[in-house]
Formats: sequence, C-alpha cells, structure tokens
Amino acid sequence: MPAVQQTGFVNKIKAHLELLDPVTWISVFPCLAGGVMASGAMQPTIHDYLLLFALFLLYGPFATGFSQSVNDYYDLELDRVNEPTRPIPSGRLTEKEAIWNWSIILLSAIILGTTLGLHIGGQRGIVLVTSMLSGLVVAFIYSAPPLKLKKNILFSAPAVGFAYAFITYLSGNVLFSEIRPEVLWLAGLNFFMAIALIIMNDFKSKEGDAKGGMKSLTVMIGSKNTFLVAFIIIDLVFSVFAWLAWSWGFNILFYFILGALIVNMVIQVPMYRDPKSGITFMQHAVDDGFGNAIGKSEVQEHNAFLRFQVVNNILFLSNQLFAAALIGSRYM
Repeated sequence: MPAVQQTGFVNKIKAHLELLDPVTWISVFPCLAGGVMASGAMQPTIHDYLLLFALFLLYGPFATGFSQSVNDYYDLELDRVNEPTRPIPSGRLTEKEAIWNWSIILLSAIILGTTLGLHIGGQRGIVLVTSMLSGLVVAFIYSAPPLKLKKNILFSAPAVGFAYAFITYLSGNVLFSEIRPEVLWLAGLNFFMAIALIIMNDFKSKEGDAKGGMKSLTVMIGSKNTFLVAFIIIDLVFSVFAWLAWSWGFNILFYFILGALIVNMVIQVPMYRDPKSGITFMQHAVDDGFGNAIGKSEVQEHNAFLRFQVVNNILFLSNQLFAAALIGSRYM
C-alpha cells in the first residue's frame, strides 16, 4: 500500500507539472536574455546572476506556467476534443486541483516579481512590477470568461505578443539599467513576430476551434490565407529589423538579417502553395532533432508550421541576440 500511495503521489506531482507545460517556459527566455544583453549593465557577480535567475524563474515557470495552467482549466471542453490526454480531461487532475495549481503559482509570481521590483527600486522597479502584473492579467483574461481574448484572433495574438515578447524584453532591460531606446524597437519586433507565430500555431486546434466557436484566423479564412497573412507579418518584421540595423550602424548584422529574410521567403513559397506538405525536407529535423522541444502534430498544416518554425526561429533569434549584444556593447 505505501508503494501504491507513493506512486500515486508522484503521478499527481507530474500531472501538476504537466499542467504548467514546462516546454513553453523556454519561449520567454530569448527576449529576457536579449533585454539583459542590450542593457550592457549586467556584471559577472553572484548578485547579478541571482537576479537573472530570479527573472527567468518569474517569467518562465511562474508567469508562463500560470498562463498555461489557467488556459487548461478554462479550455477543458475544447481539450476533450483537441488534447484529451492533458491532465484535466484525462482525469489525472480534478478541476479543483487545477485551481489550486494556478492560484499557488500566481501568488508565487506576484511575491517574486514584487520582491525584485522593490530590490531594484525607482522607476525601473515600477516598470518591472507593472510589466509583471499586466502580463499576469493578460494571461488570465486571455483564457477566462467573460473576456476570453483567445476567442478572437484580433485580440488573442496581440495578447500573446505583449505577454510573451514585449514585456519580457523590457523586464530584462530594466533589471540592470534604464530602458535603452533600441530595446523598445527590438521588443516591438518580437511582439509582431509572436503574433505571426501564434496565428500559425492555431492550426493544431482548428477542429476544436471550429466546433467551439473560436474565431481563429485559420477557421475564418482557411489555411492558405492564414499562411499568407503570417508570412507578410514575418517578412515585414525582418525588413524593419534590417533597416534598424543599418540605421544603427550595424552593417554586418544588416547583411545577416537580409540573408535571413531571403532564406525565409524561399521557404515560404512552397508552404503557401501547399500548406499541408510544404518544405518536407525539414521533417527529419522536426521528428528527430527538435521534435521533443517544439512538439509534433497530427494536423498537417501545423506540422508544416513546426518545420518552418525551426528555420525561422533560428534565423530571427540569432540575429536578435547579435543585435542585443551590439547594443549592449555601446552602453558598457
């Protein structure tokens, strides 16, 4: 009996952790790292490393985990169709246990974020706490009624861009310095890139969205047009990024970004022509190389998006971090 009880306890802990969806925590790390690098003010001291770890803990396991837990709780009926193996629809966690899950993680985020803000102090502390609280509010109303922003792509995609990209970039910056003007541009670029990616990520739940009355772009205009809209946003982001690099005097970075834009456009053409099986040459990378990190899908359009995401994210994030490092070096 003790062994059975122990196994049950371990499985319950695993279910609670799965509700926080650890894979999604890494999504905020590049923006946090970019903001920190662009500040040019972090020192190689134990104090600054602990601050950085606390910031990653705040926006990763706590804030992102909170958003995932709340989403699962309020999407129970949709998940019975789209993802029946998730902790709540599978019966591994009750709805009451799910409420305890996101309530505790919410309280943890508020305590840690407020502590960090007080430690920094001044306007920087206010910006950090305000960013953290606004991100938590957006994460809640994204999934919770009556607003439930995710029901309409016109609200859901900007909400994700704001919570996952914009405020995280600002928070990484203010942790160590005043906001650098260039950081506002980079945060904005990440905001629009996140919008484009979340538009395509909705492919995975198109069946459940259609049945549940969710107005995702793929439900409203179809797969092919959804790819077209997302690709236009992505290409504009890379174009503005290249212009910024040139105006900042980062000539080498400008050519790297231009090259990344060309590679992306070459990949986008076959995906637009055939939304279900475009760039199949990337399938091996998804299945064996990045599959455990970015997931897999039975929906063909979503699987095509995953293949594209591997290339796009490497190109965009590497150039973003390069830009952040160059900006930070100017302020050292």
